Amino acid sequence: MNGWDTLKTENGRLIIGGMDAKEIAAEYGTPVYVYDEAHIRAMINVFKSALSDFYGGYGMILYASKAFACSAIYRVMQSEKAGVDVVSGGELYTALKAGVLPQNIYLHGNNKLYNELKLAVESGVGTVVLDSFDEADILDAIANELGVVQNVIIRVNPGIEAHTHEFIQTAKTDSKFGFSVDGGCAEQITEYVLMKKNLILSGFHCHIGSQIFEKKSFALAAEKMLDFIADIKAKSGYEADVLNMGGGFGIRYTGSDPKLGADDYRAYVKSISDAIKDKCGVYGLKLPYLVLEPGRSVVGEAGITLYTVGTVKEIAGIKTYVAVDGGMFENPRYALYRADYSALIVDRADENCTQKVTIAGKCCESGDVIAADVNLPQVKRGDVIAVLSTGAYNYSMASNYNRNPIPPVIFVKNGKAEYVVKPQSYEDIVRNDIIPERLKQ
Repeated sequence: MNGWDTLKTENGRLIIGGMDAKEIAAEYGTPVYVYDEAHIRAMINVFKSALSDFYGGYGMILYASKAFACSAIYRVMQSEKAGVDVVSGGELYTALKAGVLPQNIYLHGNNKLYNELKLAVESGVGTVVLDSFDEADILDAIANELGVVQNVIIRVNPGIEAHTHEFIQTAKTDSKFGFSVDGGCAEQITEYVLMKKNLILSGFHCHIGSQIFEKKSFALAAEKMLDFIADIKAKSGYEADVLNMGGGFGIRYTGSDPKLGADDYRAYVKSISDAIKDKCGVYGLKLPYLVLEPGRSVVGEAGITLYTVGTVKEIAGIKTYVAVDGGMFENPRYALYRADYSALIVDRADENCTQKVTIAGKCCESGDVIAADVNLPQVKRGDVIAVLSTGAYNYSMASNYNRNPIPPVIFVKNGKAEYVVKPQSYEDIVRNDIIPERLKQ
């Protein structure tokens, strides 16, 4: 098991949320995403309590919903008194329909559409995170048309390159997101927004990347942001009220990743808080309202995906492929990032691993792999495999590639399982297809 605290075994059988994973597969079919709801709630409260303990509670935890979005997860966040970060009109609409208070929503994105910005203003979204000069123009015009003043913050790149995959580094000077401190672009957009009549600039945002384990990366980013805030105040007199430090806290995917517990995540928050307080003391600045956006760290290890084994194909002296009923249509992360995962056979979880296999999907792509070089007991057709730590960026990135249905999502709590996203049918896949009259002849 390699120390996954969210999972247990009883007589070699995998247990999640108090329920036998084999029984979940039998009742709900495979592939299926399964989440331990209690773990999700516990993790969001780890961050909330840390913010309270290390920063006096002067701030807010926003769940970064791009990691996993559906109506049920938004209801969980609302009930736990956490805000949410959304990055599209679809996420915003879902959060609002699920009952999230609009004032607790932050809208992000590097190319927000006009209709997305208008929906945000009409709905009373608390904060829009600006990412371009023309976005400031469009939002100002929408706010003027609707007769409101919209609260905004500006996304800033402090130039920190965290040690993570290059595709998920986001605070580099060369990034599609935000405004770089280097070269003065962040200063220019600040001056520009301060002149807008229908926008109120409350502060700044940064996000240095994802799947980061080094606490010093977050502390350094906080220091750089306070340097920028102090510089802006010295030049213009404007002092930020809000500092949103984003998220990016890492999780455990394989045995080679650090095993992080509540104390480790609290330490992330402490390092950010200490850096801000120290710099504010140096510069004589007021403490900004601190916003953090954990996503993957809240739901990642809470989720597993269950599959049924089909073909087992051994290429002598080269590799053994274990094909399952899922694939890159429900987990594209290996194809995108060569992401690593751990797996086990759910009713032989404690059995010695005697073979190294590659878990392959059913898509018509040679690169359709879910996990490579995984150690498992001898695998046979019909086995149910659990791939671990699939709670983030799996369902949210799923597609109907090869016209495969997107699997359902199950929440398990206190030994009881229930759908939070029902299964797609073939009829769902063709629902929006139209055959023009000329093709019916």
